[in-house]
Amino acid sequence: MLLSDFDYILPPERIAAEPASPRTSARLLDMRGGGLADRIIADLPSCLDAGDLLIVNNTRVLPARLTGKRGEAKIQVTLHRRLDGDHWRCFAKPAKKLRLGDRIDFSDSLFAEVDFIGDDGERGLAFNQSDTALDAALEATGVMPLPPYIPRPDGVREDDSDHYQTMFAAHNGAVAAPTAGLHFTPDLINEMNAKGINMAEVTLHVGAGTFLPVKVDDVRDHKMHSEWGEISAATAAQITATKANGGRVICVGTTSLRILESCWRDHGKVQAYQAETDLFIIPGFEFGVADLLLTNFHLPKSTLLMLISAFAGKAFVEDAYRHAIAQDYRFFSYGDACLMERS
Repeated sequence: MLLSDFDYILPPERIAAEPASPRTSARLLDMRGGGLADRIIADLPSCLDAGDLLIVNNTRVLPARLTGKRGEAKIQVTLHRRLDGDHWRCFAKPAKKLRLGDRIDFSDSLFAEVDFIGDDGERGLAFNQSDTALDAALEATGVMPLPPYIPRPDGVREDDSDHYQTMFAAHNGAVAAPTAGLHFTPDLINEMNAKGINMAEVTLHVGAGTFLPVKVDDVRDHKMHSEWGEISAATAAQITATKANGGRVICVGTTSLRILESCWRDHGKVQAYQAETDLFIIPGFEFGVADLLLTNFHLPKSTLLMLISAFAGKAFVEDAYRHAIAQDYRFFSYGDACLMERS
């Protein structure tokens, strides 16, 4: 299974630089039933049935991109995984300037020492603050870690702090948004509830490692960075009851899907669950939980494109992407979405 099998050509103008406004006006490519229908997110309630269960990711994105100084050298870091209260793994630029024991000053009150040297620019940082105090310092010092394909020549804007955060965000820890959740508004959720469509929350703290390029020719040799996730007992019970009553589980985003399927892989059922997961889903994977997936359009050669190819069928995904490009859909984090069934 080659990396080139998951490549496609995307015209640069199809990459969304701004989110849709209002959020529910984003376009929705409905892939249910083996067809392709052009809708908008506001149509989502009509695509689902009473008794279905939406699973959303309640992680909250921290302003995890920091600029500091090691002596006179300027260093930029993007935090990607929290190890404990004051220790993070990060990707640094330029990483070669950082050695064990080096100190990086980010502000008058926030600094960190390098305590780990990894591959591909990864470094470990031990901060001088921890837990909620560190979170507050990041809010004051850092900026939202927008993906590099969203152009911000003058730097991340203030409104990105709102645009790049879902309405479900509650638990600090992500350094990238679960972007399918960006399309939701309270009014849309209320409309679904009125129809008898239920909602439950999981947590997966999305790390920047999710979006690292795959550098191996045979994708089976790729190693995912791990991310921390949790399924509560209440959510597990809702999923079990939904399945027992003939309802469907709709994952809002690949992150929600990955934590559910990680639990299924480990236990053969959905139960209360806390774990670091490095689950890498490629065609041939056997899904146990998700029936439908709402997700944005993903980068060529990305692990997320491989995941949806496994979920909906590689040939069908290729057809859908060709349709989306021809019909001027907007791609990636601030772009449009598609709704697909498990093949």
